[in-house]
Amino acid sequence: MVRAIGVSNFQPDRLMDLIIHHEVVPAVNQIEIHPFYQQTESTEFMKKYNIQPESWGPFAEGRNNIFQNEVLVSIAKEYDKTVAQVILRWLIQRGIVTIPKTVHKERMIENISIFDFELSQEDMEKIATLDTKKSLFLSHNDPETVKWLGTLKFDA
Repeated sequence: MVRAIGVSNFQPDRLMDLIIHHEVVPAVNQIEIHPFYQQTESTEFMKKYNIQPESWGPFAEGRNNIFQNEVLVSIAKEYDKTVAQVILRWLIQRGIVTIPKTVHKERMIENISIFDFELSQEDMEKIATLDTKKSLFLSHNDPETVKWLGTLKFDA
């Protein structure tokens, strides 16, 4: 009956387990992706299996002073854009879907205004240097974290 599913926070090993044991391959996997945690290997794996990566927390919820980061600020100035626009453009150019969260009309307009410029390869490489290869939130590979997440109850 199921033709398409989406998953969240599945790393390549869990995705492969899902792929080999089920007929339906996830259409999308929503994972933490932002300039400080780029998940390059995970996104390459997903693309290999036609799973669309989607970024949750594309602005790292403002952590690490992302909007004041010198690299991102200098790139934003170069294109006469905001840091948020540079981050969204960077994600789009990497083939990563993102749905930034905002309730402010002016930010909604700003967030959609990213299709009138393209980051150069040099700027993409500058952003790549920001990758710490670590989550700013929690590790989905840590058994204790997974155990804790399993105890959470959500109202439906």
